[in-house]
Amino acid sequence: MDIVLASGSPRRRELLERAKLNFSILSADINEIRYDNESPKDYIERMVATKAEAAIKQLNEKIQANKMNCAEQLIILTSDTIGVLPDGKTVLVKPVDREHAYSMWQQMSDNVHEVWTAVQATQISLLPDLANLTTDYQQGFQVVNRQQITERTEVTFIPLTEPMMSDYWDSGEPADKAGGYGIQGLGAAWVSRINGSYTNVVGLPLSQTLALIRDMQAD
Repeated sequence: MDIVLASGSPRRRELLERAKLNFSILSADINEIRYDNESPKDYIERMVATKAEAAIKQLNEKIQANKMNCAEQLIILTSDTIGVLPDGKTVLVKPVDREHAYSMWQQMSDNVHEVWTAVQATQISLLPDLANLTTDYQQGFQVVNRQQITERTEVTFIPLTEPMMSDYWDSGEPADKAGGYGIQGLGAAWVSRINGSYTNVVGLPLSQTLALIRDMQAD
């Protein structure tokens, strides 16, 4: 089955390319605002499910407009990464501005946090007769199977100073990363140790994701 990575993240693309996986890319933009009192687990599981739905909707719209030809079966791969503080409730997301980044970093400084990544593989099949369908969700592709995993990695930060935070923000690296840092970049200097999957902290637990894909392809 062909694989579609429904993500605009260059880091996830690079990880899958390292694994020599053949895939195409479709960016699925959704509202990523967390609900009031929504647990971190419920939040990221909802995110990957919603991204999959958005990707399927885009594919169906392109098919109906005769703008694409595709395989009859696809696996849609979606992922979402957050940081979580030791209280198990406070979520570290992409910073909206410098002040937001500083607030997160001050809580992470000389402390342990976890990086959680949810991954969903959604198998879809192309229906043969579009003309007889009326519901938006079923026009084109229908969901045959879906599986989710969530990986957690423990990360320990060194004590951070204001000049360190200022220099890092000015580098531009933190802006599009959960928790406001990239372990694969300049942010590595802040990490004293990790316990768990390194690629999970980058944005995609690679070995676990490949196993998920193999399991779905075997079904």
